[in-house]
This record gives sequence, structure tokens and C-alpha cells, in this order.
Amino acid sequence: EESFAVGALGRALAAELASSAPARSRRKAAPHRASLVFIDRALDLAGAVGHHGDNLAEKILSVLPKLPDHKTDVMVNMVELTALQTPDEMCSVIAPGCLAQPNDPAATALWESFMNLKQKEAVMEARRHLVEAASRENLPIKMSMGRVTPEQLSSYIQLFKNNFKALENHCGLLQLVLAAVQTLKHPQNSKWDNFLAFERLLLQTIGESEMPSVLKQLLPMIKCHSERTQDDYTCEDFLVLLVYMYSVVGEMKGGKELDDAEEEVKKALVKAICDEPEPSPLLQKIT
Repeated sequence: EESFAVGALGRALAAELASSAPARSRRKAAPHRASLVFIDRALDLAGAVGHHGDNLAEKILSVLPKLPDHKTDVMVNMVELTALQTPDEMCSVIAPGCLAQPNDPAATALWESFMNLKQKEAVMEARRHLVEAASRENLPIKMSMGRVTPEQLSSYIQLFKNNFKALENHCGLLQLVLAAVQTLKHPQNSKWDNFLAFERLLLQTIGESEMPSVLKQLLPMIKCHSERTQDDYTCEDFLVLLVYMYSVVGEMKGGKELDDAEEEVKKALVKAICDEPEPSPLLQKIT
């Protein structure tokens, strides 16, 4: 057989197999040829912590709170479809909606659009589905062209608010559109875009720059709680970025410059964690 490898560990295993005596004798006696591919799983962490492309479904799953006792579904705030007036963003009086709508063909098709299309195209699909649903229910909807905004989708949703039959017929679709609206309005949405921009920049520059220079670029962004604004990275955000960075970089050449850069980042991160007034459950576990 022929061995091919992806990653450092894969190369080590492929080399070990190629040099072993049983493998050499097997290759000589084998009547047919085969190829063996070793894939290093080192990039699995990068897949888990990265922000991958312009995908609305991934943003929804990351930004909205998890549905209790579920790992792959989220809570959708349904207060907007009621007459209840409350400042509580996650009102516990009204049962939350969710993403799983297997009995609603329109909702299923829209969720596939959220997963497979770019965000701009996905929100246009959400508007199209809402317009079609409103038209079937004879609701007074006016189709508008141009860029789709969360406010525009919310105004379309309001048309269903006082029509209980329309609500019942299109409840699944409305839950998905509400999930999109709440995600696009969420403060974490802009931070998501910042993450994605940083990761793309890292992938472009890591081949030209050494890890110490990348760490030095990261250093000024580590701020204590009293210095941070809403758009700045939290301690948890930096842990995610560091996991991503070290995962995509892979093998590194050690040396004093790298040790010094890592030490500076460690000190800044430890200071930021110690200054947290209320450490998150994740930080508590780590410390």
C-alpha cells in the first residue's frame, strides 16, 4: 500500500508504517495496490471554536440561549407575538419557541436556507416566506425590495399577531424568522463578525508571520473588565481565540522570542481574569 498523511501525527504514523518489516514484506507479496490516508485530528479544535463563514444557522445556534435539556436547539422569545409588555428579554411567562419544526414544510425549507445560503440570501428567503404566508392569509402586506433588515422582518411578523388562525397555520415559520431577527439584533452578532475577521486575517498572515508577532498583535486587545466596552473581547473570547490560533498554527519553533511573547499574553490574561467582578462558570472551572 501507499501511505499519505495530513498533519504532523499523521506523518509520524505513516513513516512508522512504511519502515516496519511486516509492512514491507506485505507490499512485496500483495497482488493488488491500495492507498492509506492518515488524517491528523489536530484541527478538530479549530473547527469547534472557529466562526465559519457567513452562515445564519451557525450564528443562531451560537448566539441564542440553549433550549433546556437540549444541545442542538435554542430558545426563541415569542413575546413579540403576544400583547404582553415586559422589559424581560427572556420572559418566562411565555413558553419559548424553537428551531425544530418537522411538521411545517415552509419552516423546514427556510431552515435549510439558513444552513446552506449566505446570510444576505437567507434573510431574503425569510422575507419571501413571510410574504407568501401573509398573502395566503389575506393579511395587508406590502412587499418591499432592497436590503432586508431585522426591523422589516419584525414589521411583517406583527401582521400575524392578532390573527390566531394565521398564527396557528404558520407558527413554525414565525419561530424561525423570530430566531433570525433576535440573532441579528443580538449584541454578540457584531462580535461574531469581529471573530471571523480576525480568524481570516490570522489564516492570511500566519504563513508570513511567526507566532510571537501574532501574539503581540493580540496583546493590546486583552483588557480588564473596567476598561472593556461592549465590542471588546472578554476573557472567554480570548481563550477561544488562543485555542483557534494554536490549532491552526500546528507545530512551532520554540525559542526565547516565543517564550517572551507567550509570557506577556499569560500575564495580561491572568490579570484580566483576576479583575473579573463575577467570573463566568467557565473561568471558575479553569481557575
